[in-house]
Amino acid sequence: MTYAPTIVWFRNDFRLADNRALLEAEKRQKPILCVVILDEAHLPGAAARWWLDRAIRSLDGDLRKMGGSLHVFRGPAGQVLAEIIRRTGADTVVWNRRYDLQGRETDTAIKAGLRTQGIAVHSFPSGLLHEPWCIRTRAGGQYKIFTAFWRGMRETHPTSFPPAPAPEKLAFAPFTSQPAGLLPPQGDYGLLPTRPDWTGGLQEMWMPGEGNAHNRFAHFMRDGLGTYAATRDFPAKNASSRLSPFLRFGHVTATQIWHGAAAQGFPERFLMELAWRDFAWSLLFSTPDMATRNLRPEFDAMPWRDDPAGLARWQQGQTGYPLVDAGMRELWRTGWMHNRVRMVVASFLVKHLLIDWRQGEQWFADTLVDHDPASNPMNWQWSAGTGVDAAPYFRIMNPVLQSRKFDPGGAYIRRWVPELAHLSDEAIHAPWESETPRGYPAPIVDHRLARERALNAWKTMGNTAAYGKGMS
Repeated sequence: MTYAPTIVWFRNDFRLADNRALLEAEKRQKPILCVVILDEAHLPGAAARWWLDRAIRSLDGDLRKMGGSLHVFRGPAGQVLAEIIRRTGADTVVWNRRYDLQGRETDTAIKAGLRTQGIAVHSFPSGLLHEPWCIRTRAGGQYKIFTAFWRGMRETHPTSFPPAPAPEKLAFAPFTSQPAGLLPPQGDYGLLPTRPDWTGGLQEMWMPGEGNAHNRFAHFMRDGLGTYAATRDFPAKNASSRLSPFLRFGHVTATQIWHGAAAQGFPERFLMELAWRDFAWSLLFSTPDMATRNLRPEFDAMPWRDDPAGLARWQQGQTGYPLVDAGMRELWRTGWMHNRVRMVVASFLVKHLLIDWRQGEQWFADTLVDHDPASNPMNWQWSAGTGVDAAPYFRIMNPVLQSRKFDPGGAYIRRWVPELAHLSDEAIHAPWESETPRGYPAPIVDHRLARERALNAWKTMGNTAAYGKGMS
């Protein structure tokens, strides 16, 4: 007997375990077609595209061990799915949900179109602890303060669903003829830079894939979880889990991490980071233009500076402030940056250089391998003081004090700004106070003057007496 196959459409969920859509396909006991569709309208920034290329190849390798493969297509998703169905006679499509507005609109349109053709479409929760509409205030509204969100989550949803196992056995359907848009197996997916190929540092730093995600998590559980709360702010200590890109591409789910870490005694500080990610997605679901609109509308009157040269110096790690430059160079080399340093470099761009936070958000979107459409804009608005639960604008991080406090021995700076490696532990944080190291720039702006300029700009908005008002 010939069965109509089920299409499993992978998007941001490159894994076998805790994959609800894949388990649904297994439960149907029909042959499956595992597909990825590279739709230009939904592709991430440059660094994340490198990760996506590796994620596809890794999942394909895992499926081949089970006797199947991952079929990669390029083109508009709706057209590609229609072509696959026409060529294979598939009667069902399953996927894990997307929560950004563009993804939701695309999925809704595809689902409606396929159902009019008699094709069954089923969608399932994706890689968050809770879907974005689940954690709400008692009045049914959006939480705007994270501590209240965390408290509400712990009271109403103390645990997420337990992670689901990987399928034990899958039957795979072949293509009898090649559909339009199908790319060669393990071929060139058009995701990698070539002229020049700047991905050497990414390749040295990261090994994408489900197995590597769980290896990293196991290492962190063994060696880092116990000291995480005390050491997480020190970039030289390598105390972060570094799971963010694995979460971003669904090699591991927040549910798997939550249950694994909670089994070690509920380390609240670490688990709150997973909840912060859920908080970001709940906010993006309610305010889908979060990457382009000030969530505090009074900041629409902020007199941002147009400073292409200053922006370029910041992007290149040439500001003359060692901790800022170390972070920006780490980002360019590895596609990742320590969280404490992300806050410092964001504050510097917005407050020292008075450059619109949206320019920093866009740079991070293109250079981070873990770029998350919800967390990135929420965190930038937090740093800029323009968002919900944000640090007040008048709290301006001093990059030298931050450096002395969180990189006291200068080890992080020495790694990423080698032209300062010869300086003493004291001098390395503000080298202009003792000498001008050859090959390293003088500060792009004086901290005191920059602080005064930022505060004066903020005061021109006329909201100093009611900073917390006007939140949308």
